[in-house]
Amino acid sequence: MAATHNPNNDLEVPNAADDGISCVAWSPVANHIVAGSWDNQVRCWEVQPTGQAVPKAATSHTGPVLCASWSNDGARVFTGSADKTAKVWDLATSQATQVAAHDQPIKNISWVQELGGGCIVTSSWDRTVKYWDGKTPNPSATLQLPERAFCMDVRYPLLVVATADRKIIVVNLSNPTAIFKAVDSPLKYQSRCVACFPDQQGFCLGSIEGRVAVHHVQERDVTKNFAFKCHRENQDIYAVNCITFHPTFGTFATTGSDGTYNFWDKDSRQRLKAFNKASMAIPVGAFNRDGTIFAYAVSYDWSKGSEHYNPRTNHLLLHSVPEAEIKSRATQKKNVFGTRR
Repeated sequence: MAATHNPNNDLEVPNAADDGISCVAWSPVANHIVAGSWDNQVRCWEVQPTGQAVPKAATSHTGPVLCASWSNDGARVFTGSADKTAKVWDLATSQATQVAAHDQPIKNISWVQELGGGCIVTSSWDRTVKYWDGKTPNPSATLQLPERAFCMDVRYPLLVVATADRKIIVVNLSNPTAIFKAVDSPLKYQSRCVACFPDQQGFCLGSIEGRVAVHHVQERDVTKNFAFKCHRENQDIYAVNCITFHPTFGTFATTGSDGTYNFWDKDSRQRLKAFNKASMAIPVGAFNRDGTIFAYAVSYDWSKGSEHYNPRTNHLLLHSVPEAEIKSRATQKKNVFGTRR
């Protein structure tokens, strides 16, 4: 039987995008979700208790939208684009205003409430991380990177950027213009995605070669570092496109070019749940604020070049996450028997 885009029977967001979906982000205060895509659009939906997604608003850039991040109060969305600009989108007024610019496309954007009373952090292919207050056209600070930024994540005070040439830059945001530590990637191939641990002690790094590294920042924790294979099928190896942590349990999801998403527990080093394979790649995924919904895109991720491109097949799906799928089994064991397995 031919694979479908929704083999797990998840709820679908209607008319999600007219081109590849590059980013999804949930509001920290409500079940509102935004998706950015290669059609230059950013779309926002309200997900109702029934699971139905109701369109709320949309805005655009002049180039593909590559990244999005919400403000802490859920009132604004920050977006970065291949048009080299970042915008703040006020959802109450639907006004979008440019707040940042780089010399090359902006690959990642984060709102960091703890930094200077609120700061926009952008990373770009121009080999910089820049910090913006959103009020002035110039960055308040700039950090030079050794190479182009491919992926970034922030859990204050930890910021991690993975760049070209397999470099990993670790920044302590109490000193945002200095590199705290620069290391070579623990993986042999190009970095694709990174996610900081919820406890800020390290990060998970995914590569194009179907592998995830669990890496700690401090030398004292080096014995806890390991890597594992994933998003592989027989002899075929696929990119790990996205890693995202669950907000409650500290477990995480990966999505891949193989068209699957999986839930993992790094502490017990096991896969919690594997899902059925979709007909296309899954470029991005994200948990909502309480971890009860996992949103993911089934959309072309360019991993096979332009000849496989089909602009009409872009889907945004919502998976209802029961606790049993995502909760650490080691924790469950501890609750029952009083000891960790």
